[in-house]
Amino acid sequence: QVQPVESGGGSVQSGGSLRLSCAVSVTTKRYCLGWFRQAPGKEREGVATIDDIGTPRYAESVKGRFTVAHDDAKNTLSLQMNSLKIEDTAMYFCAAARRRCGLYVSTDYYFDYWGQGTQVAVSS
Repeated sequence: QVQPVESGGGSVQSGGSLRLSCAVSVTTKRYCLGWFRQAPGKEREGVATIDDIGTPRYAESVKGRFTVAHDDAKNTLSLQMNSLKIEDTAMYFCAAARRRCGLYVSTDYYFDYWGQGTQVAVSS
């Protein structure tokens, strides 16, 4: 089952940490898994991606603070978020594609499967 299912969202104070998980099974040799987010009134944006050869890519706004990882044996995609900021508040989505990731994290048209999302709220 490829349909991603996210977990781990919640509320945290600024400077705190959260770890998101996504249960997702990949069915192709080449694949891309990604985290996206959408804040109220804003467009969806790419946060981080990782592909079958393990190449991680990050949005500039989260570099050095977030870490994406894929445990193929456990069919789990994770996003460790440290030093959270108020502007990180959003609904976070996990997505899967049947091809390798593109160069830009912001590109999302090729993702085939999307989760329902998990809410992250960062307060001061």
